[in-house]
Amino acid sequence: MESVKVIHDLVWGPWLLLLFLGTGIFYTFKLMGFQIFHFRYWWKSTAGTLGNRDEEAKSQIATACTALAATVGTGNIAGVATAIAAGGPGAVFWMWVSAFVGMAAAYGETYLGIRYRYRGTDGQYICGPFVYLEQGLKSRGIGLLYAFFCVLASLGMGSMVQANSISDSFTYAFSLPPLITGLAVTVLTMAVVFGGIGRISEAASRLVPFSACLYMFLCGIVIFSCYDKVPGVFSEIVREAFNFKSAAGGAAGYGMSKAMRYGVARGVFSNEAGLGSLAVLHGAAGETTAEEQGMWAIFEVFFDTIISCTLTALVILCIAGKSGAAGGMFYADGQTDGSAMIAACFSQCFGAAGGYLTAISMALFAFATIIAWFYLGRQAVAYLTEHTGAGKVFLCFYGFVYLNAVFFGCVAKLELVWNLSDVFNGLMAVPNLIGILLLSREVKAPLRNRRKR
Repeated sequence: MESVKVIHDLVWGPWLLLLFLGTGIFYTFKLMGFQIFHFRYWWKSTAGTLGNRDEEAKSQIATACTALAATVGTGNIAGVATAIAAGGPGAVFWMWVSAFVGMAAAYGETYLGIRYRYRGTDGQYICGPFVYLEQGLKSRGIGLLYAFFCVLASLGMGSMVQANSISDSFTYAFSLPPLITGLAVTVLTMAVVFGGIGRISEAASRLVPFSACLYMFLCGIVIFSCYDKVPGVFSEIVREAFNFKSAAGGAAGYGMSKAMRYGVARGVFSNEAGLGSLAVLHGAAGETTAEEQGMWAIFEVFFDTIISCTLTALVILCIAGKSGAAGGMFYADGQTDGSAMIAACFSQCFGAAGGYLTAISMALFAFATIIAWFYLGRQAVAYLTEHTGAGKVFLCFYGFVYLNAVFFGCVAKLELVWNLSDVFNGLMAVPNLIGILLLSREVKAPLRNRRKR
């Protein structure tokens, strides 16, 4: 166990923080700050199409929902609380900074994913870092390495860890035995994932908007109940952002520092920009352009961190934080349980129902992540076995293993799995970040062709 912690700290050291931030900053300059200065353009091209009824728009929205299912997860609840506990209110500011540069990196990896995707033997698109690492960098070995870590991460972070969050939440709120939760979650997962990408997209397109709207509505009620504290909270976030402890905590909230083991690396990325998962998930989009899917990736990072995570932060800081200190619920020592913190905050507004509402929100977010990560792992397995002649057998075996991982996650204690999953996620990120840096010359800004015309 100690050796795993040592490896974990080595992988998620300052060097990986610099690689994440450096890649995001590089792409921000390469795209000339597109995600910041052309907000109206990409917002209109993504969120502005949500009311469209044509099939192409529906396909892109379904793809975006599937990607959001993987990113908008328990990290938006527990991860933000833990990041604030580790780094104070100023952590939120650095989450914003990290998200804005991460939006550019997300555009780059998604663009390359669409640029290099191809159809496999089953007619489905194979897309992701393993493809552009092989075809772009001409290194199948690196692509295979990324796919291998992706499979391991899907079984750990994507299934066991998320299932464990559902089980713990239901045990805490409803006193439901983990065995019952495990059986129910496993059956529901099987019903969705065995329907293929079509059913996964359909489930995500229904589940993600509902769960996100429910959670945002609950947060809105809590924040409105103490609206007079909001200006002070924003002032405190900015004021405390410029000290080392807050900066470290904020980076952890986005996925990039030693404090990550108290926040994002404990199983919850606030978003997955730079990890490569967005490139995989957007590969399922139908007839589309790389620029269009890249802008959807920007929107997903923005929604995940700037909107959803900020709402969580405001709830914590207005109700339980230092600026609104209520009942001594907030402990800035990195040891506070994230979901319990949100449950306590919700209870201030909703009474005993606060715990139930938190459990339901956690379950919806975690289940969406489970089905999305199944698709991620399946794509990696398809790539790993495409030349073996037994690809279908391996895919069926992966589905069996994945369902068992979901059940095991509900009934077991997973401290070792959390740490191993963090390591696999970090190892996934390294070849992907290096790849999108080396292939950056192939990534074109969305407005480039428009300016030429």
